[in-house]
Amino acid sequence: MQLPRQWLVVRLSALGDIALTTGVLDRWNRLHGWRFTFLVFSQWASVLEGHPAIDRIVGVSRDDVRAAAMLRLFRSLSSELAGYGLIDLHGSLRSRFLRLIWPGPVFHYPKFSMERRLFLRSGGTLCREKLLQYNVPQRYALSLDEVAPERGEVLPRIFLSGSEREDATAILESRGITQERGLVALHPYSTHANKAWLPENWLALTRMLLADGYRVLVVGRGERIFKDMPEVHDLTGVTTLRQTCALLERCSVVVTGDSGPMHLACGVGTPVVALFGPTHSVWGFYPEGEHDVVLEADEDCRPCSLHGSRPCGREHICMTSLTPGMAFDAVQRVASVRKFLLPSL
Repeated sequence: MQLPRQWLVVRLSALGDIALTTGVLDRWNRLHGWRFTFLVFSQWASVLEGHPAIDRIVGVSRDDVRAAAMLRLFRSLSSELAGYGLIDLHGSLRSRFLRLIWPGPVFHYPKFSMERRLFLRSGGTLCREKLLQYNVPQRYALSLDEVAPERGEVLPRIFLSGSEREDATAILESRGITQERGLVALHPYSTHANKAWLPENWLALTRMLLADGYRVLVVGRGERIFKDMPEVHDLTGVTTLRQTCALLERCSVVVTGDSGPMHLACGVGTPVVALFGPTHSVWGFYPEGEHDVVLEADEDCRPCSLHGSRPCGREHICMTSLTPGMAFDAVQRVASVRKFLLPSL
C-alpha cells in the first residue's frame, strides 16, 4: 500500500499530549517528507506553531465537536482534504467517528486502554511489562511504524522563532535578569489537586534555591503562592504558551509536577526535575531527556488513576513524601552534570 504524503492528524487535547506529538511528526517529515494538517483544540494550537512539518493548524472549540456541529466539521474536512491520510492520535469517540467517514487511508495508535484498566484494577500486577515497553511518543509512532523508534528519536520539539527568543530576553531584562546561568523555573500548578505538591514545599524549595545563589522564575496558571517573596520572579498567569516556551528555554532547569509545561520544557531542551505522585511510568508520560530527573514516591497505592484525578484516602502520601530537600538535591545533580554556573561564580 502506497501511503500519501499529506495527512490530517487528530489530537484535540491536552497540552502535554499535543507537545508529545511534535517529535513524532518531525521524525516522519525528515524520514518520509510527509506533511501534516493538525486538528486540535484552539487553546493548545500555538504549541504547534513554527513546526516545520505542519502546514496548517485547524483549531476548534468544544462546541465545534458536539453533535451536529461535529458532523459538519468532519464532513467539511473529509471533502476539503480528499486524498489525505488520517492519523488518529486521540482515540476518542469523536476521532473514531471521523475515522468511519474518512475517504482515505486511516491509521490510529495503540492506546492500550484495556491494558491500562487491567493494570489499575490488579493493583499494578497485570500488563506492567507491556505498558512499560513504549512511552506515549513511541505509541504515537506505532500508528504507522512497524517498529517503534528509540525514545530519544521522538522527544518533543517546540520550534521557536528569533522574535520569540527576543521577546523572552526582553521579559527577563525587564526583571533585571541579563544572563540565565543558574535560573531555575518552577511550575507549581496542577490541573488535578492530587498531583499538586503542597505550597509550603514549593516555598521551602524556593528558599533553598535562593540561599544557594539560584534565581527563581515562576510560570503557569493558578493561585499565586509567592506573594510574600519579592525576590522571586513570578510570572503566574502573565505569559502566553509561546512566551512560556521561550522563557523555559532560557532556564537551566525546570521543577514541575506531572504537567503540560513539563513536556514544553522537554520540547525546548531544558532539563526537568519532575515530581510524580499518583501517576506512573506505565502511562508513558515520563520525561525522557538525557538530564531529566524523576522523583516519585515508593507507595504501593501508585498509580491510583490515569490522570491523578481520583480522590486520595491516604492524605496524599505519594506527594507529601517528596520533600523539598529531594527536589533541591535533584536540581544540584542536574547542575553538576550540565555544569551550569551560578550567577555569583
